[in-house]
Amino acid sequence: MQTIPKQVSGLLYQGGKLLRSGGRAATELRPLEIIPHFISSAEGSSLIRIGETRVISTASIEDGVPPFLKGSGKGWITGEYGMIPRATETRTPREVTRGRQSGRTMEIQRLIGRCLRAVVDLEALGERTVWIDCDVIRADGGTRTASVTGSLVAMGLAFRKLQETKTLGRFPLKDLVAAVSVGLVGGEMLLDLDYAEDSHASIDLNVALTESGALVEVQATAEGTPYSLDDLTKLIETARGGILRLLEAQHAALAIESGVAP
Repeated sequence: MQTIPKQVSGLLYQGGKLLRSGGRAATELRPLEIIPHFISSAEGSSLIRIGETRVISTASIEDGVPPFLKGSGKGWITGEYGMIPRATETRTPREVTRGRQSGRTMEIQRLIGRCLRAVVDLEALGERTVWIDCDVIRADGGTRTASVTGSLVAMGLAFRKLQETKTLGRFPLKDLVAAVSVGLVGGEMLLDLDYAEDSHASIDLNVALTESGALVEVQATAEGTPYSLDDLTKLIETARGGILRLLEAQHAALAIESGVAP
């Protein structure tokens, strides 16, 4: 006789096994879509949907760089991140009304900038600054990783626009980069955690990986029980499988078949 599913702290179990939203497998991404050119006024933009999480990313390119890069011939990429008040189940006040950004927001902004700078030839960009703005309009886990993945598309489209106007000598994008969350929930390794799963993860990782296979970022934390190097390796490999799918979606959004040239 089939057992009746039981809900425990927001998670659904049947016969002791976790039932994921949508019936997806442990190593399966949530439904994914990247829509390019979502904001027509920006040089480059995208909307990424992964499960219920939705993030709008825009790339704006301005002449000039921060003082520490003036005269270097190199460009700069920096990110800003925010959530609209009702991106979550209850209203979260805008940070501007509190007068300061949270530590989480600043951490995510730095993550976005690091990931994108890792795959860009800053000399090919010249002394220009790329401003990446990520606005979360619905949050159900994985907003920072979705921001990285969607921002790459927005930035690539912005570079293409500059190249079409003969502003750039060579295409600055050297590689693609995408990011995903992975964790240990109820003793099972899961890819692409939603909010409920993330809230109950005993190990939680955010992994950013380039198309060429190089790691850009691994943010790994344990809650309660430390993890082994073997656990870490398995979790990164689980993340890698999901990132391959994200890279495919980026290729489709950028309309490229191989490599990163336009």
